[in-house]
Amino acid sequence: MTKTIELGVGGMTCASCVGRVERGLKKVEGVESAVVNLATERATVAYDPEKTTPQALLDKVRDVGYEPVVSELELGVQGMTCASCVGRVERALRRVDGVLDASVNLATERASVRYLPSSVSPGQLKAAVVDAGYAVLESQAGVDRSDQEREARDREVRGLRRAIAFSALFAVPLLILAMLPMLSMSFGEWLHERVSMSTLSWIMLLLAAPVQFGPGLRFYRLGWKSLRHRSPDMNALVMIGTSAAFLYSLVATLAPQVFPEGTAHVYYEASAVVVTLILLGKYFEAVAKGRSSEAMKKLLGLQAKTARVVRGGQELELPVDEVLVGDLISVRPGEKVPVDGEVVSGNSFVDESMITGEPVPVAKQAGAPVVGGTINQNGAFQFKATRIGADTALAQIIRLVETAQGSKPPIQGLADRVVSVFVPIVLGIAALTFLVWLLVGGQQALSFALVNTVAVLIIACPCAMGLATPTSIMVGTGKAAELGVLFRNGSALEGLQGVNVIAVDKTGTLTKGKPELTDLVTAPGFDRAEVLGLVAAAEEQSEHPIARAIVDAAKREGVALPPLESFEAVPGYGLEARVRGHLVQVGADRLMERLGLSVASFAAQAERLGDEGKSPLYAAIDGQLAAAIAVADPIQAGSPEAVRALHRQGLRVAMITGDNARTANAIARQLGIDEVLAEVLPSGKSDAVKALQAKGNKVAFVGDGINDAPALAQADVGLAIGTGTDVAVETADVILMSGDLRGVPNALALSRATLRNIRLNLFWAFAYNVVLIPVAAGALYPAFGWLLSPVLAAAAMGFSSVFVLSNALRLRSFRPPVRPAPVPARTGAATPARA
Repeated sequence: MTKTIELGVGGMTCASCVGRVERGLKKVEGVESAVVNLATERATVAYDPEKTTPQALLDKVRDVGYEPVVSELELGVQGMTCASCVGRVERALRRVDGVLDASVNLATERASVRYLPSSVSPGQLKAAVVDAGYAVLESQAGVDRSDQEREARDREVRGLRRAIAFSALFAVPLLILAMLPMLSMSFGEWLHERVSMSTLSWIMLLLAAPVQFGPGLRFYRLGWKSLRHRSPDMNALVMIGTSAAFLYSLVATLAPQVFPEGTAHVYYEASAVVVTLILLGKYFEAVAKGRSSEAMKKLLGLQAKTARVVRGGQELELPVDEVLVGDLISVRPGEKVPVDGEVVSGNSFVDESMITGEPVPVAKQAGAPVVGGTINQNGAFQFKATRIGADTALAQIIRLVETAQGSKPPIQGLADRVVSVFVPIVLGIAALTFLVWLLVGGQQALSFALVNTVAVLIIACPCAMGLATPTSIMVGTGKAAELGVLFRNGSALEGLQGVNVIAVDKTGTLTKGKPELTDLVTAPGFDRAEVLGLVAAAEEQSEHPIARAIVDAAKREGVALPPLESFEAVPGYGLEARVRGHLVQVGADRLMERLGLSVASFAAQAERLGDEGKSPLYAAIDGQLAAAIAVADPIQAGSPEAVRALHRQGLRVAMITGDNARTANAIARQLGIDEVLAEVLPSGKSDAVKALQAKGNKVAFVGDGINDAPALAQADVGLAIGTGTDVAVETADVILMSGDLRGVPNALALSRATLRNIRLNLFWAFAYNVVLIPVAAGALYPAFGWLLSPVLAAAAMGFSSVFVLSNALRLRSFRPPVRPAPVPARTGAATPARA
């Protein structure tokens, strides 16, 4: 049972490295030999697959300090029709030596494969898919992948439409000939007076054969392959069921004497109409699957195709793929920004709603960042390209959405396990149905056995099971992207709905992360603007954050700063300056006491500021107390509404911060936060999350996605608040593009809505089969005399798939519980680390 595998090993530099890797691999249980070649950077390992796995070998290489070479590949897979097809393609890929993992998504029709490039090639992976009975969508040079997939799906829809039209041309008259005599006795008598039963059977044969061996051939082709691989699927069920009905009818037509008198009935309409209805169901599925990827198409459509690049003093319109980092790019009014960059000259307003979710255009001038895919409004500007291709924010967003849409949440495991044994069980039930009816069916036992067996085979097609989860994930993650919420994978989408505590970083999440002048209360006789100008002028020479906040406030309010004549810092107290002939003194209350000035007139304001966690400063002008000033990190505009929304959703909110307990508790009181963990060092944030989890909570941590990485990783679900350039934060499971905490209740609501949608889909898919398979087998016949016609079984099977897809599409109408208010977009460089 020994297997040999080759591993690519990166980072080796000498013979000592070779020895270390070899010794490490030989220590793995089940490894019989390991030989490492420094020149080729490969390790050849012979191992017992019952005792170890390729992944364990990779982990050992990484453990001894080197990096195993692993590649990922996405293949477009055509021809899959149900969950059994998904399982067969996954098994075919995983059987290939060198494949570490394979995941197939029926809704997106893609296979994602992790493999060892030193052991297996993409060509071998494609061959494995083809050998399993499916087609691989080959990439074409110069053709966008999304356009290629759209064209393939359009071809599928057109092909199904032609097949349905052809089938209906024969199946409709066949159904009329078979059913109308049963519905109208007078028509039946009129028909049988003119056409004998034998002739009528031949006419029906001529109508059924083109359907059975025309459009119906697809079921033979795919169904036979599935049986040959001992993995029967929906196509096998349809093939067996319709063939049984057709062959039984053919024998009844060619040799009626082999049947007891009066039992040589024909069921051509069952085979032809079933094929037509199943094709109709597949057509509706294909159309609905195209609609379910609408959000992905919107994202792909945001990408600019060309850029106006300034080279050699000339503007050249080039494909966006030819843009280089450092290129100067010109953008005119109404055009898309082609790549990420920084404005060099000009000014305009840019609609960045596709990145931030905010509807208000953002002002751009020299030095401002711009994001590829956003839309320039009424001005013109030039910018320098800083990120191109796969590095742009939009490309990262698209990659995240694609990954999430193609991934499987844990709930999908239930469907996969059921489907893996479902079809063989159905075949067993069908065989048992046939035998039981042969024994108890009386004179028409064979007819009853045939009809009920065909109905069981048709009703049990597991299409709905295969579509139940991936379609909801596709639509849910696509809708989330429209709202500025990016889920990295299906597990994050499922995990978020189960949390009961939201732990929030304070600085930069609940608050703006930058000190601002929050209060300036003047004493009687002093003008606010004049006081602000004098104090700001005095503070302008200082680099202290409080000083910068006062200066920034004055500039923001358009207050002119008079010239500074002299400046002196008073250690431990504050400062003293002379501005335009005025003596300006700024500091804490102890400075005022030193100057002999009473601050009692500001007692009420000081008490209020203290309750808000702010320490007031005071300003004296020309020896008189002029104003009380407070600088603090202000609460984000959306934080109070976000906390209220989370409470309405039944969650507890905890705040984790490095600030002192007094300030933290003051902010918690203002926001209604349930629990405060204050004076936590950045390195201790993950321990704070652990402490919450130790109480039995499922915790989601919300941070800025950079210095909060350990806490984001420790939490059950990590949410990073940031802009487009923050999407590369690997530790976050969910990224909120708007930079607004109100995205958290929206993400949670969407997660819950998507999981409810998936559960309803799975319930429908499972309950439908559990209830209708016994009905199709004839369980109601003894009590009520009811049998399920194969034609109705086919219609019901198609309806179940359409129901699942339609239910998933309802997520497109999801309305977020909180609508984020317009806030300035924070595009550009990543946010600096915060406390």
